Amino acid sequence: MKHNPVNPKKGLNYGVIGNGTSAALISHTGSMDFLCLPYFNSPSIFCRLLDDQRGGSFSIEVGPQYSINQQYIRNTNILATQFRSDEGNFNIIDFMPRFKHDGNYNCPSEVVRLIRYKGGKPRFKVHYDPRLVYSQYETYSENKGNYIKSNTHEGSYESAYLYSNFTSEDILQSREIELKNDGFFLISYNQKILEVNMDSVYLDYSQTKVYWLEWSHRTVTFEKYNDHILRSALVLKLLNFQKTGAIIAAVTTSLPVTVGEERNWDYRFCWIRDSSMIIQVLFQLRHYRVAKRFLQFIIDAIPYKDEKVQIMYGIRGEKDLTEKSLEWLKGYKDSRPVRIGNGAYHQKQNDIYGVLLDVIYRSFQYFGSDVENAEDLWTITRSLVRTVSQNWEDADMGIWEFRSQKQHFVFSKVLCWVALNRGAMIAQTLGMQEYFDKWEALADEIKKDIMDKGWNEKVGAFTQAYENKALDAANLLMAPYGFIDPMDPRYVSTVKLTEKELCRDGLMYRYKNTDDFGLPKSSFTVCTFWLIKALFQTGETKKAHRYFDQLLKESNHLGLFSEDLDFQSRELLGNFPQGYSHLALIDSAITLMDGAVAPEENMIDALENRQTTGDIFQSQEDPHV
Repeated sequence: MKHNPVNPKKGLNYGVIGNGTSAALISHTGSMDFLCLPYFNSPSIFCRLLDDQRGGSFSIEVGPQYSINQQYIRNTNILATQFRSDEGNFNIIDFMPRFKHDGNYNCPSEVVRLIRYKGGKPRFKVHYDPRLVYSQYETYSENKGNYIKSNTHEGSYESAYLYSNFTSEDILQSREIELKNDGFFLISYNQKILEVNMDSVYLDYSQTKVYWLEWSHRTVTFEKYNDHILRSALVLKLLNFQKTGAIIAAVTTSLPVTVGEERNWDYRFCWIRDSSMIIQVLFQLRHYRVAKRFLQFIIDAIPYKDEKVQIMYGIRGEKDLTEKSLEWLKGYKDSRPVRIGNGAYHQKQNDIYGVLLDVIYRSFQYFGSDVENAEDLWTITRSLVRTVSQNWEDADMGIWEFRSQKQHFVFSKVLCWVALNRGAMIAQTLGMQEYFDKWEALADEIKKDIMDKGWNEKVGAFTQAYENKALDAANLLMAPYGFIDPMDPRYVSTVKLTEKELCRDGLMYRYKNTDDFGLPKSSFTVCTFWLIKALFQTGETKKAHRYFDQLLKESNHLGLFSEDLDFQSRELLGNFPQGYSHLALIDSAITLMDGAVAPEENMIDALENRQTTGDIFQSQEDPHV
């Protein structure tokens, strides 16, 4: 069956929808191939993405005469898939309801597929095939009259409900349906109490559309790259868990960074390392409430005093993220194993302390010394600085989470410097001169150690670790974190050599030396964005713009990025959509415009003084619906 989607790429031709509770992936032909309910990290309802035979999906099958196009409804996270043929036309409008009701956000654990009749006599078959709990055991679906109930009989009990104005038997038997009017499907984790009908679905759609239009309207408008920035911001918002403010790294688990290999991890967790950039970007876009809620999640997750800080937490702040393999699933394109949980949560990574203290410093910078929980933050600051003071000379697993290779990674040392530097600035902000003097002195000591041992004169660059001569893209962040002036000859030389050694056809390796799983074979997307920023800051502005414009073309047909890209095929690889990739896109775009939006002096007042441009009513036109 041949179709004509818009600009299909090899790999992850998916759109994502979500509402802050969970998310779903919809293929470019309209098949729902990944959905976990009730929450992001719950067991799956559909996971064809991880096993194209056993995983289960929800697809609308049409004949080969149909062309299929797909795009987002402008300025929203609502996805429109258009089916066109001589016999008839219809659209599938996919969304997860999200809107305000009585002052609270309504974001239920459900997905709506609104079928809009557009003329003629279109025909299709519905293939509704839920496979609950990662399809470990058989799922049974039963016609209950006004809904279909699916549930398991073995293992962990789970259930899901499908409501529709099409007959249940036509759905269950995959009978051909001739569309004459609008229709709908509503997948719910919970059995519905109130009647579900076309009127209620239209209302959910309209309220959800208005929510996203208003949210987009509150986002700062830029003269250049605005569409890319806004789409990335909408992705970031989708990854924001409503109940706690946590922001997950990606919607999926176990999408490989190299097809056929075992570099497959669960990314449905909140990484502390990402938090500094997340908060910075959210403030630049003037989404202060999201930033403040995420900041509070981070603060709540940080342990007091001597308890160990983890590199990641669950979406509710869970600390136990035990890793398990789902041996019955064959994996994305036969890339085993499929994992849930992430064993890296217990690793020692010294860089996270610097990130945390940078976040706390930003909270004082943005909100002033009257920041909420100021005394708690000061206690946490002293605890984190004490931990770094005692451990900065130790080896660790590094930013790339090597599982068996503790080394003295240069970037980890730089972030230890960041920890003491930010700690000293926090102390200065609070008038704690004694702490400022002591911590500034230790920061100078750490910096001297890095300059003596991290700079390799023979290589002419800061290397990955004290123990090796390899180059590492993470060291491109030395200037953005303020460790070194971007025009310092040593940093300029590091940037040039890193580009020469790690950049291939406009895409960046993280590093090229052997790790726990062999030699890396794909490009880590965020590293290319780091290179772009580093080139711009070191004066190579034309090259930075050229790389950036080229990289934007590597997204899928909807402007979405995953974690990695294949150097040769340009296939999107790794978990998807990747929040860090989209954060770095926004940061790079603002950098290339040579000036971010400066944070207001009093962010609390600014919460109610939203500064945007444009007119929301210009976004209301909706040709796809």
